[in-house]
Amino acid sequence: MSEQEATSPAPKKRGQIALRKPAPPSVNEDAFQSPQLSLFQNFLANTPAQREQLSNTIALWDSIPRYSISRNLQNRLRNEHGTLDLLKLNFRHNQQDYLATITPARIEVKDGPEKGKTVDFYPSASEELIEDALRKMAADQQQQQGFFDKKGYVSGIAFSLYQLREELAKRGHTRSYREIQLSLEILHKTHIDVKADAGRDEHIAGSTYFPAMQAVRRKDIDADPNARWVVQFHHLVTRSIDQVTYRQFNYHQLMGHRSQLSRWIHKQLVMKFTFAAIGQTFKMMFSTIQRDSALLSGYKETRQAVVAVVESLEELKSSGLLMDAVKGNEIRGARNKLEDVEFILTPSHDFVREVKAANKRRQLAGAADPIVVT
Repeated sequence: MSEQEATSPAPKKRGQIALRKPAPPSVNEDAFQSPQLSLFQNFLANTPAQREQLSNTIALWDSIPRYSISRNLQNRLRNEHGTLDLLKLNFRHNQQDYLATITPARIEVKDGPEKGKTVDFYPSASEELIEDALRKMAADQQQQQGFFDKKGYVSGIAFSLYQLREELAKRGHTRSYREIQLSLEILHKTHIDVKADAGRDEHIAGSTYFPAMQAVRRKDIDADPNARWVVQFHHLVTRSIDQVTYRQFNYHQLMGHRSQLSRWIHKQLVMKFTFAAIGQTFKMMFSTIQRDSALLSGYKETRQAVVAVVESLEELKSSGLLMDAVKGNEIRGARNKLEDVEFILTPSHDFVREVKAANKRRQLAGAADPIVVT
């Protein structure tokens, strides 16, 4: 393959990012220069332009359907007091069943028709885009914003709202400062608890999406123009950075998808289709997409949800991720009712090259061989 080997991390100057009272646990300066963080930031690419398009998927964390309830659906689910119930979602990762329980964020609305009211929120598509953007920014070796503290076992990023807003706009997802602040608050206050299947009842992780966050007030910026927001990533992200269980992928391409379902399928292919090759295909069942994405519950009939999947696959073809996507076998039940559909996906040449680069990067990093899950 033509990809160059990952280059050595560029030397970093101490004190380039000025932190002002970081969120607990405090972030020491060495955390911005840790060896594990360097591996996380060190992509395999031929040019700086290619490298700028890359980010990392996070093993188990990105398999959780934690952004599956849209704002519109939340508006319908809230009771007269503005509250939402616990959200319980079943999903499967590496042939293991899990249960995610999400406790919504309770937030005082600052503007609009509900100004002054306390309203519950589940994280949805906007929060997903913001988390993806922050992880991309943390993986930028030149900016020196990401941190990983082995001793405290925390990871995260120091950033300004302007930087985050510019990153989102560059990828086609412009947000106002007020919208970004609301999303950050939702991510900081929403609690997610992950357990293995009921048979074992094994607790995997429990915390908010961003366990710690330091906001910057206007007077803080006036006192110190270098003051930054600081967010701590979820423990599963930290564990993935430590254990090198992430995979590089084309983040710029993913952010260009219009559909949230398209972005979900894209990430699933990155994590599962690790054996992609020219002429090789990947089979994905509609029932798997329905269960593990939790994005199709709003459709009354299976055939309508299948159409939504087909539209997302067409978008992935148009974006250059897939060469082809065809419907295979249909499974029908009583009265010929459609119950399941097999989709046969053929990767594009570009996706095959990206998968091979991701596999080689893992080998260079000393990670275990990718696990093949079909």
